[in-house]
Amino acid sequence: MIIKSAEFVISATRPGNYPPEDLPEIAFAGRSNVGKSTLINKLVNRKRLVKTSSTPGRTQLLNFFNINDAFVFVDLPGYGYAKVPERVKKDWGKMIETFLSTRLTLKGVVLILDIRRNPGEEERNFISWLHQQEIPAVLILTKADKLSKTKQKKQVQAIEKALSVNPEELICFSAKTRQGLDNVWKAIEYCIEDSE
Repeated sequence: MIIKSAEFVISATRPGNYPPEDLPEIAFAGRSNVGKSTLINKLVNRKRLVKTSSTPGRTQLLNFFNINDAFVFVDLPGYGYAKVPERVKKDWGKMIETFLSTRLTLKGVVLILDIRRNPGEEERNFISWLHQQEIPAVLILTKADKLSKTKQKKQVQAIEKALSVNPEELICFSAKTRQGLDNVWKAIEYCIEDSE
């Protein structure tokens, strides 16, 4: 994918603030600090299109980015161990669910997991909910460079078992080495083209 333009559009919390449903959208979801912002920046070949932070829970809004005037990336707030009040977490959950279940231009969700962590109930429930909503899920295992090839293989097997998915549904990705970058793009393009 050749990136000619990548621009921040708007941050939103509710449907009244979303941009018009003109272009296909791909949402990015995952635990806090899993590397969502880094992945988006790598995909669009920009260093700071999406702000990255070492503090979990920085993304608290739905952030929309126009890519090539052809489609939109939506960065969703991370879930999990972010140090935010329980009430805020509940609001995030509602905000994300409203967006995912009502957005007509949504073509898929890129769910990002840290390859070093075994997925928990939250991930299983989220994937199952996406299937129920008939929203395609692209499963990315980030930080692959932190493990040797042998350990990567072992972890992929553990994750595929935990999530009850086929190995070809999991894409190993490293921002450092760019491992898997082309495969992530192929999966995203497939979601966009498949829905046309």
